[in-house]
Amino acid sequence: MSAKDRNVWILLIFILSGLVIGGLLGQVAANVDALSWLSYGESFGLPHPVELDLNVITITFGFMLKINIASILGILIAIFAYKKIG
Repeated sequence: MSAKDRNVWILLIFILSGLVIGGLLGQVAANVDALSWLSYGESFGLPHPVELDLNVITITFGFMLKINIASILGILIAIFAYKKIG
């Protein structure tokens, strides 16, 4: 594994961490009047899981992404931190 491959994985971990932490902060901010704008967002994905029954095995597919302003800010901060560290 080259250094470039490791850098991509580290960047992905930073972005996912920023997304999760930002999403959590957005949910907490929804209860604070001055910060409620951070919780504004949308949901994308499959609202109901899709099931594939092959008679021997059943596979269920589902994906839902809830993104809000705080999670976008978290991603931007994570990218900025990655550039400063790396």
